[in-house]
Amino acid sequence: MENIIKSVTAQALGVYEDEVKIDYRLMGGMSNLMYVIEIRAEKYTFRIPGKNAEMFVNREEELANIEIVDELKLNNEMIYFDTQTGYKISKFVEGTPLSEVENPEPYLEEVAKVLHVLHESGLNAHDDYRPYDRLTAYEKLVTDFSYQHEKKYFTLKELFLSQREFLDQFPKVICHNDSQISNMVVEGDQTYLLDWEFTGNNDPMYDVACVGNKEFELALKFLPIYLGREPEVQEFRRLYLWRAFQCLQWHNVALYKDLIGLSQDLQLDFKLIASAYLTKAEQFLTQADQFK
Repeated sequence: MENIIKSVTAQALGVYEDEVKIDYRLMGGMSNLMYVIEIRAEKYTFRIPGKNAEMFVNREEELANIEIVDELKLNNEMIYFDTQTGYKISKFVEGTPLSEVENPEPYLEEVAKVLHVLHESGLNAHDDYRPYDRLTAYEKLVTDFSYQHEKKYFTLKELFLSQREFLDQFPKVICHNDSQISNMVVEGDQTYLLDWEFTGNNDPMYDVACVGNKEFELALKFLPIYLGREPEVQEFRRLYLWRAFQCLQWHNVALYKDLIGLSQDLQLDFKLIASAYLTKAEQFLTQADQFK
């Protein structure tokens, strides 16, 4: 790992390998390895994609989307990107991820501003997020291992898909699609939105739901702040349905990670994580019913 980081960085930045100092690994992500490196007193991050990460992320699309949103100044500055390997070098942001703040609620106004800048930019992503196609693709990755989803999964999937006509009526805008608070970093008076791997045109309510990735209560508190008013019934319904979808989606991703051996490699029980996502999906779909 050290040899890769030093070799790639030296070539990308035109420095000697012995000038590249690896400070530490940033913890928290389950998909990528992220290291803070230092060259000539300047700090950068170096991303090494996790095992089989290319099954979920199109790197050419990711690069195109990073270049599209660059004018919004929400992301940290990218220095190097290899679409073949997924290696990425960016300027390091010295701030604090909101996931590490004891109480992120006081920052929700700033989070709303960031998402409004993105959603109201008038920009178009390289492609749509295509949630339904994405769910099918992730599902197939699992079944390719001859894994049989439990009946509960298909019951919940069909229940979600029965709401497609309702969800598809809302306009799509450019969305981050992974706007959980661990991807938001506060540095002084600037809030950054990082990691644009899943960017695509989508219902902006999807990003609002992502804010509640760890604690859904945070998304419920965020919704009126994002809207600037009390939410309407259909807005609550969209929020719960998209959060249910996200749980079905990440259920498949967690199962896939278990099947390729990452539970053992990373000492994380991805099968247990997958089961927890399925339980949450059921809860959110049930709760969405109250907002018809």
